[in-house]
Amino acid sequence: MTRLNLVLLLTVLASALYLVHIQYESRRLFTALDRAHTQALRLETEHQRLQVEKRAQATSLRIEKMARGPLNMRLVTPAITRYVSDPQGMAPGAGSTFASEGAQP
Repeated sequence: MTRLNLVLLLTVLASALYLVHIQYESRRLFTALDRAHTQALRLETEHQRLQVEKRAQATSLRIEKMARGPLNMRLVTPAITRYVSDPQGMAPGAGSTFASEGAQP
């Protein structure tokens, strides 16, 4: 009888230790999940902010201002348009490229 009681006692102790371990793992995983949710929310907010910033940087007025200012570009008019012809009279797409023909833009 004492042998049976000893086996039952060891079984209860092992079960209790296993239960404590499982609860610890459950809490650890829940904390990791909560951190992941928080990080996902932070990343989503940052993504939305960057999308707004991207749209603000790509406005037509800003691009035109950059082209006229630091890049010193101007609008195209027929008076300043240069047309380039093929010196060999080859049809477009005949296998030669603009760079290999040696044409100046």
